[in-house]
Amino acid sequence: MTQHEHRMVRHTLMRRTVEVLSVKRITPHMQRIVFGGEELRGFHSAGPDDHVKLFIPNANGELVLPTLGPNGPEFPAGALRSPMRDYTPRDYDAERNELIIDFVIHGDGPASTWAEQARPGQRIAIAGPRGSFIAAGDFDRYVLVGDETALPAMGRWLEEMHADKQVHVLAEIPEAADRQSLGSQARFTVTWLEREGADGASSDLLERALRELPTWPGDTFYWIATESRRVRGMRKYLAEECGVPKEWIRATGYWKADGAEEEEED
Repeated sequence: MTQHEHRMVRHTLMRRTVEVLSVKRITPHMQRIVFGGEELRGFHSAGPDDHVKLFIPNANGELVLPTLGPNGPEFPAGALRSPMRDYTPRDYDAERNELIIDFVIHGDGPASTWAEQARPGQRIAIAGPRGSFIAAGDFDRYVLVGDETALPAMGRWLEEMHADKQVHVLAEIPEAADRQSLGSQARFTVTWLEREGADGASSDLLERALRELPTWPGDTFYWIATESRRVRGMRKYLAEECGVPKEWIRATGYWKADGAEEEEED
């Protein structure tokens, strides 16, 4: 059997219209929204860092959705299209048919703005996930590195880890009040890094904490998700300065400092 063999599971791409069931501010900068609806039945998310594409009502409060044409998604000509953003499914309860998505509230952006005012009964559309990354389960330990946008995925990573695993989490957050209660069967530690008003794009808290980690015996898998430029720097440090094989690193740009949406994976 090949050591450290990751898997990619592909899913049939489906789009669903869902309804807000409940809204709760779980920390100052995180809004938890529970979605339901008959179209949600059969939803499946196999990997902790899966993402679904959310279609948010446009400035007129309308859902204007694309159809899949020969050149990809095509919106109705002349229509004010619904903004699209990628989010991690925090949890799906098939028995209750409820999907949880956590939204970072940061004061701008269509998804954050919509989530801050969301109320039960409102509707959005979701598509995906298109595929799921399943990390090899035979590493000696796992290191999860991310800012507040990565907390939903890191929470899932921890909850889905088996009891015999060892996990180290480096979590950068806006302030101490944004700490969340995280749980796992695995042995895990969480280092909370509070920016206290500093800008998330120019912070180096994660970078410094990553460099301060001890050198462990055995093999370590690294999962990194934060601003794209910072992701590239940490991936380069691990690969070039620490000699970590590229297959042992999954690094994803969850957002860009210029506000453009771009997901970069490696």
